[in-house]
Amino acid sequence: MLTAENLAAAPVRHGFFTREGGVSDGIFASLNCGFGSGDDPAKVAENRGRVAAALDVAPAALVTAYQVHGTETSVVIEPWRRDAAPKADAMATRTPGVALGILTADCAAVLLADPDARVIGAAHAGWRGALTGVVEAAIAAMERLGAERARIHAAIGPCIGRASYEVGPEFPAPFLAQNAANAAFFAPAARPGHFRFDLAGCVARVLTQAEIASVGRINADTCADPRFFSYRRATLAGEKSYGRALSVVALAQ
Repeated sequence: MLTAENLAAAPVRHGFFTREGGVSDGIFASLNCGFGSGDDPAKVAENRGRVAAALDVAPAALVTAYQVHGTETSVVIEPWRRDAAPKADAMATRTPGVALGILTADCAAVLLADPDARVIGAAHAGWRGALTGVVEAAIAAMERLGAERARIHAAIGPCIGRASYEVGPEFPAPFLAQNAANAAFFAPAARPGHFRFDLAGCVARVLTQAEIASVGRINADTCADPRFFSYRRATLAGEKSYGRALSVVALAQ
């Protein structure tokens, strides 16, 4: 479990979990927390239970949404059943004991907290979410629960790094149309018309422009570092599926 210094204030608990310390095997070894991965559901449930225990929350209080690379946000009043999970890529809560989980395998998990207001949030930010406003949606949901952005701290979890993230000729046009300064996050790749994209850098700029209290970052490339699950690495290796890492923020009871 990796942590960010700027999210260390009570009553907030958080962790960016690696793929180590679980019970899954094969391509899912070992802390696979994605029920949609094709792994044994009993093993995934055990892995999620271990994540919950590490943060001292009840396993049933750990919620994840059905992520669709959008900007929909769910306010969590109480934990939902897995089969009732909403389609959303951001969540917010002020309910003590609830833990918000984001599943990733190259995308960036963003964990947020206003410790004074006792409000937390979480967002799943791939390139679509970074472009269309999923992080801003999470902050707005937190504000509706009583948070103030000047007190919100955010941390960006491990995600695919620029050196590993080659994108096609459809980039960077949509990002430049939004803000010419986004050119800083694209560098030419070896293939003509292709680019290397700095996802974490782009998400960090979004957070900075939101004028929140602080922005932290776990510097790790999920594709290049075997400690993490990676959709791109699995695809390049010809594997049929891949595990999902879990990043979690919770409010102590």
